[in-house]
Amino acid sequence: MSATVRVERLDAGGRATVGECPVWRGEENALYWVDIPARRMVRLDIGTARRTEWAFDEQVACFAFDSAGRVVAGMESGVFAVTLSDANEARAIALAAPEFPASGMRFNDGRCDRQGRFWAGTMVQDMSLASTAGALYRFDEKGTLSAPVVEGLITQNGLAWSPDGRTMYLSDSHPQRRLVWAFDFGPETGTPGAQRVFADLHDYAGRPDGAAVDVDGCYWTCANDAGRLLRFTPQGRLDREIALPASKPSMCAFGGADLKTLFVTTIRPATNATEDDGFVFALNPGVQGLPEPNYAGVLPVA
Repeated sequence: MSATVRVERLDAGGRATVGECPVWRGEENALYWVDIPARRMVRLDIGTARRTEWAFDEQVACFAFDSAGRVVAGMESGVFAVTLSDANEARAIALAAPEFPASGMRFNDGRCDRQGRFWAGTMVQDMSLASTAGALYRFDEKGTLSAPVVEGLITQNGLAWSPDGRTMYLSDSHPQRRLVWAFDFGPETGTPGAQRVFADLHDYAGRPDGAAVDVDGCYWTCANDAGRLLRFTPQGRLDREIALPASKPSMCAFGGADLKTLFVTTIRPATNATEDDGFVFALNPGVQGLPEPNYAGVLPVA
């Protein structure tokens, strides 16, 4: 079950405080990700090792591209359309905002489902409060932000879909939860149905953070605080475990020319950080990933 895999640190990508939301752009041969508290987005050209950075006025936590290369992003105050210029300028237009039920909230983990709807969840940033004010939202192809679809979340994370789009995965990475759920999902309506516990990480090391699904339908989760990647079969059985140099992996994404490279962002803890914490890593887990869906709507040019 445990696998020894060569893990490469991508030094050219720089070091983040909270690296999150890696997104592979095959047409650019590039990986994008964010550093949440630094309010920036980073692009690394894998072929040339050229790094590009864009600064934002507020924290950006998750994002997806549309077919034109524009960005839909979950930020502090809502959902935004973002245009990234070659001059390292990020221009953002507010599209929608939920009514946050508590102060100090922001969006956290998010991505598009197989039909191109953008989903993102919210959280209270002070995790010590263990507030259940977080919720999951759907931003559809018409530009409409839903009411809360899943409520009562502390630290929303781990959003992903099965290859056929009929199972939605969602986790809560707060130490009091440490659960991954699976939902029956209606691809036509974008509605989650019956909910069940898919994996309880109280039975394993770490907390379930960001995730990805491979072509076998297996769910890869970053085991935050444990320096591990865990792969669960569609039946919820742990079948692979890969050790990482950094203690706090935050999210993973498949990429590379053949989608056989797994990129992993990490967090640099405030205390006792090692020389590896905060970097992006790349490894070949021995399985192919799935292309990340684009947002299906039309985004305005910011």
